[in-house]
Amino acid sequence: SGEYLVMLDADGQHSPAAITEMVEKLDAGFDMVVAARDFSSQASMARGIANTIYNKFASLMTGQKIADLTSGMCAFKAKRFRQFLPLLPNGFSFPSTITMAFFRSGYNVAYLPIAVTSRIGKSHLHPVQDRIRFLLIIFKLSTLYSSLKIFFPNALLQFFLGFVYYTYTYLTDGRFTNMGVTLILSAVTIFLIGLVSEQITMLLFARLGNSNDDGN
Repeated sequence: SGEYLVMLDADGQHSPAAITEMVEKLDAGFDMVVAARDFSSQASMARGIANTIYNKFASLMTGQKIADLTSGMCAFKAKRFRQFLPLLPNGFSFPSTITMAFFRSGYNVAYLPIAVTSRIGKSHLHPVQDRIRFLLIIFKLSTLYSSLKIFFPNALLQFFLGFVYYTYTYLTDGRFTNMGVTLILSAVTIFLIGLVSEQITMLLFARLGNSNDDGN
């Protein structure tokens, strides 16, 4: 009927048998279901550690527990999925992008623990370059999800350093310095950029939601 979409990697790791249970969760009211691997199911220890870091960081950004940000098997309600088509990249960051987008919109996401088998063929991911690139993608998704969670701590740190330096120079030299003022003004600028970015994100998701409603 086209009501649901199921996607899985073609590397043979995920069993299609899990689709039945994923569809049952969609029938129960979830908007997205992710087949979640545990640490022992990762292709290597290095990849397992990296994915754990990604999961923790994404969980911090969303305020939700994300069990597997890079899962290669997901199921969605089609009308929800189509809403985010303009955001989806042409690359391996697709699962993380769609997961963060669903959480950002307040949709119900469920995780289905599964065991995976060894992949068929070799991975095309470079162990260093692609990990760095993916980390940058996570930061990009974080600004898309909640910009202030990235900008505000940085602005606060900058303001604190500026205030401490400003006070120190006044107490030791009896004067204020340009560096202290620069740090404080930089903190204000960073905060305002984060605030504007947050508003743009809200408008973007509101627009995507409205376009999806119009399409239905």
